Amino acid sequence: MEAIDIDEEHRGNINAMIDIEKLIQKQSTALNEELESLIPLSDMYNSIYRVPKRLRELNEKAYTPQVVSIGPLHYGTDKLMPMEEHKRRYLQEFLRRSEANNMSDYITIIKANEEKLRNSYAEEIRLRSDEFVKMILVDAAFIIEILLKSKFRNLQRNDRIFTKPWMIADIMFDMCLLENQLPFFILEELFEGAYVSIGTRDDNKSPMIKLIHDFTKDSWDFSKIEDNLENKSFDRVEHLVDFLSICLVPSETDRPRKMRLGTLTTPTVTELHQAGVKFQQVYNKSLFEIKFNGVSGVLEIPHLKVVKETELLFRNLLAFEQCHGTTNCINDFVVLINHLVNTPKDVDLLIQFGIIENWLPDSVGVSTLFHNLVKETSIIPGNFYFSLLVEDMNTYCRTPWHRWKATLKQDYFRNPWTGISVLAAIVLLGLTFIQTVYSVLKK
Repeated sequence: MEAIDIDEEHRGNINAMIDIEKLIQKQSTALNEELESLIPLSDMYNSIYRVPKRLRELNEKAYTPQVVSIGPLHYGTDKLMPMEEHKRRYLQEFLRRSEANNMSDYITIIKANEEKLRNSYAEEIRLRSDEFVKMILVDAAFIIEILLKSKFRNLQRNDRIFTKPWMIADIMFDMCLLENQLPFFILEELFEGAYVSIGTRDDNKSPMIKLIHDFTKDSWDFSKIEDNLENKSFDRVEHLVDFLSICLVPSETDRPRKMRLGTLTTPTVTELHQAGVKFQQVYNKSLFEIKFNGVSGVLEIPHLKVVKETELLFRNLLAFEQCHGTTNCINDFVVLINHLVNTPKDVDLLIQFGIIENWLPDSVGVSTLFHNLVKETSIIPGNFYFSLLVEDMNTYCRTPWHRWKATLKQDYFRNPWTGISVLAAIVLLGLTFIQTVYSVLKK
């Protein structure tokens, strides 16, 4: 009996091992099937991304189109459907305007670039080929027509979009959302295929670059898009958000030398003012041309116009930086400004010096805006764009003489009357001292 029990136990162990092997084989087969179903990665890298959840949760509206969908990520959204008729009418106008005037030619161009177009998006686009091509053509023609009508006012006559200021404003801001982009190369190819002349004399920049530059500069004056693009390289523009980034961010050759930050603490505007720093606003300068002279104590800051759409623009630029990973300059700018305007009092000082032009209801809104922008951002101490600036400002503020001199000037020489009073008190004190000494010597 004992031998039989041992034999049964042995068979039970064997069966258990077989079951485990079958389970392992089943899991292995299932996982291999999942791996085989993955679409092979292309040599072409992505440039259009869906905003990460951690950023989207901070301000959903800042990343979501309100009136028009561009590209596949928001294609077919119910609330955006009313704009589809306008888009088709713009395609009709584009075809009439183009010298080629052949829809088949444009479909052929898009079809030939379909794989490249799909690979521009960081996620798989599950639209059928014919639907995808149609969407690209309609959206591209819409963007081109918006750009043309913005530049040539005579084209706006009887237009159902440009005759409604609120509508064109909403469309303009929807066009700068990271999730609402078309690859730039397809806009260029379709525009060139249409042979539309815009009368540009700039041989170094493509007509499409010139159109987009005029559009962004005129429509978003708060974005500090420079008039002169000579120092900018547009050899590879991914989309409109990337264009804005190229315009705003200094080129590699123009960036300052960086050092490792000894501290992440940056003085606020109030602290700098108390240390005797003099603020000077500069116009027509890049946002990044913030300079501090440690000898004269002058801090130059470019004029900054803050409107309700400022947050939307910076949020999408930040999201593109984080997803694309080519630069962190916008991140560093936002972090620096947040440190400088820590309180509404800091904002008030910059308004007083003409540096901030505030179109929000109050100064609290400006400081809150930048406090919100820096959430889910970080800085690399060894690669912070403004590291030398921060170090120089901290060194200046740590010098006691600068603070004493500033206190004397701000508290006792704010105006001629307080200055005269202080001088009179000093003279009176001196005379009293002399009289006392004279009295002692006389005795």
